[in-house]
Amino acid sequence: MASSVKTLAWILLIGWMGGSTYWHVCKIKLLCDGPPEVSTAAPAGYSIPALSIVDGNNLSLSSAMNFGFKKSMPEPNYVNVKKELDSLAAYLKANSGRKLTITGLYSSIEQNTTSFPDLGLARADALKQYLVQAGVPGSQLVTASKLIDLTFSADDSTHGMEFGFDSLMIPKTEEALAAAEKYENVFKTMDLYFKTAKADYIKTPENEKFIEEAIKYLAANKDKKLALTGHTDNDGTDETNLKLSKNRAGSVKALLMKRGIPEAQLVTDAKGESQPKASNDTPEGRKANRRVSIIVQ
Repeated sequence: MASSVKTLAWILLIGWMGGSTYWHVCKIKLLCDGPPEVSTAAPAGYSIPALSIVDGNNLSLSSAMNFGFKKSMPEPNYVNVKKELDSLAAYLKANSGRKLTITGLYSSIEQNTTSFPDLGLARADALKQYLVQAGVPGSQLVTASKLIDLTFSADDSTHGMEFGFDSLMIPKTEEALAAAEKYENVFKTMDLYFKTAKADYIKTPENEKFIEEAIKYLAANKDKKLALTGHTDNDGTDETNLKLSKNRAGSVKALLMKRGIPEAQLVTDAKGESQPKASNDTPEGRKANRRVSIIVQ
């Protein structure tokens, strides 16, 4: 009996010594191998910045939530601010003389896997496309980027964009409107303008570059097409303006066919006065609206 008690005591003593040694070495001094414990707590100091979009006394949109971005990803999460975005789109459409600069934020620790020069521009362009889809003319939207020390949440998300408003300066003549159009690529819309009572559009080095590149691209991609969309101002009836926009798009089609683009790769559409680029309340705005938009699709 005494021998059994002594054996049990020794077992307990050895177990206690082993447990104490493990605790001291592994838990206190952290000298044991093994995966580190992962904290699920959000980084200290991280909080979602409130959304604020203000244009003087004319517009004030705010929300306790904001745009969300996964680390190194360009696509924003709009879910929590869709109402504010829709209000912003409505404001811009009702105030065609206002220009919005969208500044995308990005961090030096993020990886840019997009075709844009940096991740901030990619994020800003994603929001621009959302607003364009909502009916805001692209001419009212400018994109920019800013490199800042962003913080990230526990799930590697970050938030925020910056917004600035300015007056949209509209050229006063058709020649100036044509000169203001800048070529980027054939997948970005370019507007062609016409002198009064002229069937031929005003040629510039920029729209000539577009046409040359479109000819080469379409020749190499027979399944792609060049879309030509005619627009007018709001002078006259809807029926008259629809006919005018159709005729203007048709005249551009005929000119491009002479340049060697097959008719099967040219698609025309007529929008009349339904998609103004600028306000029809001024002579400059009406001139800006009388155009043919071209883009490869």
